[in-house]
Amino acid sequence: MFKRGDLILYGNTGVCRVKDIGTKDMPGAVKNQLYYTLEPLYQAGVIYTPVDCKVFMRPIISKEEANRLIDTIPAQEAEIFHSRVLSELSTHYEDCLKTHDCADLIEMTKSLYAKKQSVLSQKRKFGAVDDRFMRRAEDLLFGELAAALGIERGEVTSYITSRIGNEDYASGMM
Repeated sequence: MFKRGDLILYGNTGVCRVKDIGTKDMPGAVKNQLYYTLEPLYQAGVIYTPVDCKVFMRPIISKEEANRLIDTIPAQEAEIFHSRVLSELSTHYEDCLKTHDCADLIEMTKSLYAKKQSVLSQKRKFGAVDDRFMRRAEDLLFGELAAALGIERGEVTSYITSRIGNEDYASGMM
């Protein structure tokens, strides 16, 4: 069970702070059931969720783990996934997001960035499905990295650049 003040990853919402833990007197709430009151760090609103809900929750990664992941970026290969069937593309990307793993998000983001560079160099348009999932992966990844490192979300790219010393790799994450 998490504690008040903990930063956690909550489903596809991203990083949330546990504001409170207790029973809720509101419509639809189960009497005597414990609920987390979660405050998303990068969007407005409040989430009330049962402590034992089926939505994926885990503590955010540590600062050390964030730095270790960033250090692996140059060595990660960007394998581009192609499909003309939009449902296959969506399923492939959704499966990656469902792992809730930062290393998978780095790989997915690098892959989509490489795909974008490839299609743009051929004077073609980057697909809407690819673009939507690239932005989603970046949001989740950069949100967790920022929270773990104790920096603003907008500073993640420059942090990556300074850490690995290569602007091309960091811009490949954008």
